[in-house]
Amino acid sequence: MIVARFRVQCRPERTEEMAAAIAAVEAPSRALPGVVHFDVARSLTDPDTFVVIEVFEDRQALNRQNAQREVAQVLSLIEAGALTGDYEWTVWETSAAQ
Repeated sequence: MIVARFRVQCRPERTEEMAAAIAAVEAPSRALPGVVHFDVARSLTDPDTFVVIEVFEDRQALNRQNAQREVAQVLSLIEAGALTGDYEWTVWETSAAQ
């Protein structure tokens, strides 16, 4: 199993644009083979911050998800300066799910 955490803090004027882009990733990601969970949260204390938690059966499933055009759109917004700083991307490999 692969567990990934993606966190972004947006510039307030770009938050809704990023929210729409992240929301567009949800359904196609959940439909991919090997995607166990794909959950998006918006911070209760900072509405400009989003956290995405993803669980995959294997590295190939993670690669399929990251290859989607919807993911490219999120990355395009990041490259265009939509964030207040760097994004966080952490990936863990686990031996078993409990």
